[in-house]
Amino acid sequence: MMLAVIAVGLLAGVLGAILGLGGGVVVVPALEFVLPHFGREITIQQAVAVSQIGVLAVGLSGAASYLQQGLVRARTGYLLSPYTIVGGAVGSFLGLILPARAVATVFALLLLYSAYNLLRGLKRVEVEREPSRLVPPAMTFAGIMSGLLGIGGGTVQVPVLNLLAGVPIRQAIATSTFIMGLTAVGNALVYQAGGLLDVKMAAGIGLGVLVGARMGARLQSRIPAAQLKLFFSLLLIFTSLNLLWKYWGHA
Repeated sequence: MMLAVIAVGLLAGVLGAILGLGGGVVVVPALEFVLPHFGREITIQQAVAVSQIGVLAVGLSGAASYLQQGLVRARTGYLLSPYTIVGGAVGSFLGLILPARAVATVFALLLLYSAYNLLRGLKRVEVEREPSRLVPPAMTFAGIMSGLLGIGGGTVQVPVLNLLAGVPIRQAIATSTFIMGLTAVGNALVYQAGGLLDVKMAAGIGLGVLVGARMGARLQSRIPAAQLKLFFSLLLIFTSLNLLWKYWGHA
């Protein structure tokens, strides 16, 4: 079972590095579907708790690389991280008290949104401009989604930093990764206090994500991006429909 957990982390790390998606988009549904085959039932809240460690691993390794490249807007990250940390704590608390069906439904909708963005492509701003007043509440919302769903928050943070804060896209991705690691620490602590974090499983996910992210960075230039995005988008749609069926099909 632990080998399967590490393999899930590897897959999340590879796809996350290639496509720029948070590992939680892969980790949470994969754990829910894979672990029962090894006789281990897991709730979506437990999967979200474990995913926070994967997000932390991505944040630490990715931020270190981006800092070396000089792409991280550290001041922007420090100014905005309190909003995501507070939002993450709120989202993590909601993850502890909301019914599994509610969390699964929100997660399925997030997968569909991610698939849509991959297929359509996000509008990008490359010329720096004055930030919007909507940035703080939008970053708080990103934190809530991170805590509730076990995602890195980049699905929301990158468009916010790019489109609302006026940060060029490459720096937006780097700064989002930097903020992601800070937010995940608080999220993991809330789930740990709630008794939902399986430390051994989280360590396996973290190890797999760290190795997978390095592999994904090397593979990125060798795999046709358009074909990979199409395949992964279809996989996200399939996974979201399976989640909805699992939690609503027998209602």
